Amino acid sequence: MIKNYWNKGGKQKRITVIVGLILLILLFVLRDDYQPALLFIRKYIFVILLSGLVLFFGLRKFRKSASTGGRFGTLGMLILFFGILYFVGWHFKMYDYMKTYNVFNHLNKVEIHELPLTQNERIQPLRNIFSMANESVGETKDVSLPHLVRIGDENKWTMAIQPTEKYVWQGMTDNTEEVFAVSSTTPFPRFSSENRIPVTFSIGESLKFSRNTYNAVVQRFNFFQLFTMEPSDTYYMKNDAGKWVQVVSLIKWKGFLFPYPTFGGVMVVDNGEHDFKDYLERILIGKGTYVSAENMKNHEYLTRQNTLAEKVSQLQAESLKFLGGFSDPLPWNMETAVKIPEMPKDQNQQPYVTDFDFSNTETGAYSGLYHWFGLEPVGEERTSLSFSVFVPADGTDKLYYYNHASKKQGYAGVSAMPLKVQESRKEYDWTANTPVEFRPYIKDIAGKKRMFFMGTVSSISDTNSKQFDGSATPDLVLIDSEYRDVVWIDVKHPSQWDKTVYDQLNEAWRASEGIGYYFVEETKTIDMVQKTVDSLKVIPAVDENTEKIEILQRQIDSLKSLSN
Repeated sequence: MIKNYWNKGGKQKRITVIVGLILLILLFVLRDDYQPALLFIRKYIFVILLSGLVLFFGLRKFRKSASTGGRFGTLGMLILFFGILYFVGWHFKMYDYMKTYNVFNHLNKVEIHELPLTQNERIQPLRNIFSMANESVGETKDVSLPHLVRIGDENKWTMAIQPTEKYVWQGMTDNTEEVFAVSSTTPFPRFSSENRIPVTFSIGESLKFSRNTYNAVVQRFNFFQLFTMEPSDTYYMKNDAGKWVQVVSLIKWKGFLFPYPTFGGVMVVDNGEHDFKDYLERILIGKGTYVSAENMKNHEYLTRQNTLAEKVSQLQAESLKFLGGFSDPLPWNMETAVKIPEMPKDQNQQPYVTDFDFSNTETGAYSGLYHWFGLEPVGEERTSLSFSVFVPADGTDKLYYYNHASKKQGYAGVSAMPLKVQESRKEYDWTANTPVEFRPYIKDIAGKKRMFFMGTVSSISDTNSKQFDGSATPDLVLIDSEYRDVVWIDVKHPSQWDKTVYDQLNEAWRASEGIGYYFVEETKTIDMVQKTVDSLKVIPAVDENTEKIEILQRQIDSLKSLSN
């Protein structure tokens, strides 16, 4: 048809050329709009090709069949094939099953036999931080979802103060002009003054069209990356020059039969204001500097950092259900099958980003931020802790796991913690309050490494279950995962937490484990005061030579008397 139109004359040729150029420009400029379709093809390439081949040959046979019965038979076979494909692949989730198995086979798994210690414990859970940040901005501003990142040697919650999505015009014209950076180790997070940093980004998560972070990053992809990469979480941090940047985590899809997601590096977006030059750059080549997963080690601020997409780490942790073999997670086996427990009431779900100290272990792992998962058996009534999983948050190609089940430790898991906290304080109104986000707390106490879960009691709005009350002095609890005892600790005195735990549990540990005495204060001589007790008779000290001296004295007295 196009050829016939082209041959009609010069005018038609000019129109064809102009329309073709317009289509090419649109194809180039609007690639962020159709990129999800390219990514869909990449994710399901095997299923699409298989379905296309079956449909092609099926319809070919249908057309060649002379009899009505043959055609109905061919049509029935096609319906049966696609019906089985749907029920087995999607309804029974076998496609996801095979995708997760692919992740397991390509995962660099390292079993560890000693738990790392936790350090720089964060006080507030994510939802509390998010609520307090929203309390500190006006009607026309939104706060992006907080992320725990490393700023220098400190761990901080960072989030952008950006134009609200409720008003479209502001999303088209305004910049992201401020960033919150709040210490994660303080019980008193402040969302003002020095924690509210003025920094301008011309693109943002809530901005529209080419100024949207997702769109701008996709525009930066090359032709092959359009089929294999997708942007994920956005983090705000300082680069090695001390300047604030947006770091967008990238997911890379690998494999052919059942493609699976992996860490694909990051796209680093520098700060700067929106202008015409910036507009042309976004439209034509996008925004950001691509740093591959292999080259991240060359940037100090990206090491020991939190840049891994949670979607990737969740699938990696879930894939450990295949440790017992390919068929073990199937319904008739499930001997070692595990799951990531889901917490209720719109809480922050696992992973919990935690700072671990691996220096006293023999793993060679770095000390810093990790995505931690506490895996439990698949049954709803089973709440034991089967695995502790440590996924390097900077995308390092390793996964460390500690097998609690094989060591028969009998630890309680995360999903068992809320009821234990509620039972320990029956006077609380647990309809308006709930214990949330039980992250690991591992310390050397009383001669051995002990694993606890730290939880925070938060108030939840009846009208909006996502509205958490972020108190500046929250109630904190530590639950011994082995002894199941709940210890309420003083949030303002973290240096006393271990002693508080010991004071409550030392007798139970001593009876069960035969441990010695710890946290005993030495008494100084200057502090000793002799006390007189009326009912106590004081026995004077006796000199052993006194009796001999008395005998000799009597002999001398006798001799003197004789001489007289």
